[in-house]
Amino acid sequence: MQKVEQAWAGIDAGKGHHHLVVIDSEGRRLLSRRLSNDEPALAAVITAVLARAAKVTWAIDLADGPAALAITLLLERGQRVLYLPGVAVNRIAGAYRGEGKTDAKDAAVIADQARMRRDLRELHLEDTLLAELRMLTAHRADLAADRTRTINRLRVRLLGIFPALERALDFTNRGPLVLISQFQTPAALIAAGRDELERWLRERKVRHADKLATAAIQAAEAQHVRVPGEAMAGDLVGRLAATVIDLDRQLAELDKLIADRFHRHHHAMVITSMVGIGDLLGAEFLAATGGNLDGFASADHLAGYAGLAPTPRDSGRRVGNLHRPKRYNRQLQRVFYTSALISIQRSPASKSFYERKRAQGKRHGQAVLALARRRVNVLWAMLRDDRPYEEGQPLTALAT
Repeated sequence: MQKVEQAWAGIDAGKGHHHLVVIDSEGRRLLSRRLSNDEPALAAVITAVLARAAKVTWAIDLADGPAALAITLLLERGQRVLYLPGVAVNRIAGAYRGEGKTDAKDAAVIADQARMRRDLRELHLEDTLLAELRMLTAHRADLAADRTRTINRLRVRLLGIFPALERALDFTNRGPLVLISQFQTPAALIAAGRDELERWLRERKVRHADKLATAAIQAAEAQHVRVPGEAMAGDLVGRLAATVIDLDRQLAELDKLIADRFHRHHHAMVITSMVGIGDLLGAEFLAATGGNLDGFASADHLAGYAGLAPTPRDSGRRVGNLHRPKRYNRQLQRVFYTSALISIQRSPASKSFYERKRAQGKRHGQAVLALARRRVNVLWAMLRDDRPYEEGQPLTALAT
């Protein structure tokens, strides 16, 4: 069969299998194949596709996870690989012929979008450091979410048997968690007594043990009724508290690993010189962007990827309607939004910019988003010029 000059290959990625569709410059299908997600099958199909086209542009709907092996094999062979998010594939698929949703149709949509569009992000082969940062920050986000859910379950259980104590303690702090891991009922606290409770907390290095013991005993003295199922609920509360304490230990260990890996990156000092960005947010920035600006054409492109550049939604005579985009990287947006909040307290330049936006009538959230958007430009310029942040200059000057 005659070799075509150029082809586009779309991969609908899955856990056990992928589906590949290859099209030519006219959109005609050259190949459609389901293949196992293992190296021999992937390597064989890559060779087969390259034998049928002089130049191939590949596109895929996942950037990691089940697609990591396929992407690595393609990039190691010098192939150009574009990323089209799965949510975008689902929205676009309705415009293509054919009822229902199939892997083959999705792969064909991905290939055709790669053929027509010029705004898809190109993937690059990650080094070990960035791959580790991506895994560590993702795992930390999962553990943090588990911690929040566990605390919420603990509160619900405790509220059912001892509402005064649930109201009195802040379970985002270690001290109340240590206390509730051992004492969950009014009777248990009264039996221990205030002095013994304080001593027990001090032995476990709980800060402000006196205040915590006083608050717990006051809550216990306000309730004399035993709620049905109190003993079992108390046991569950203790188990949940122990789980949160263990999650805190895991998060602390992860933070050390993340900081260690982050500071090995050549941009680490430049990134953390910007007020509001520490080791964790800096690591999340590297994980979300791939560690460099090669995948972004401009600061505006980076801001759009972070969901900080509004997109127009005009219709008829209604023009100038700008809204936050629906598709963006939430991890990257969190980096810029959270660091902007911190910088308002610590950076005179950021505080001045925020107050100016508030004076213009913007709500708090809108002013923080505007500040986050400006900080994208500043960080972009810092990384472009490889120079650290300089406090004392207006943000507008730093962004040039």
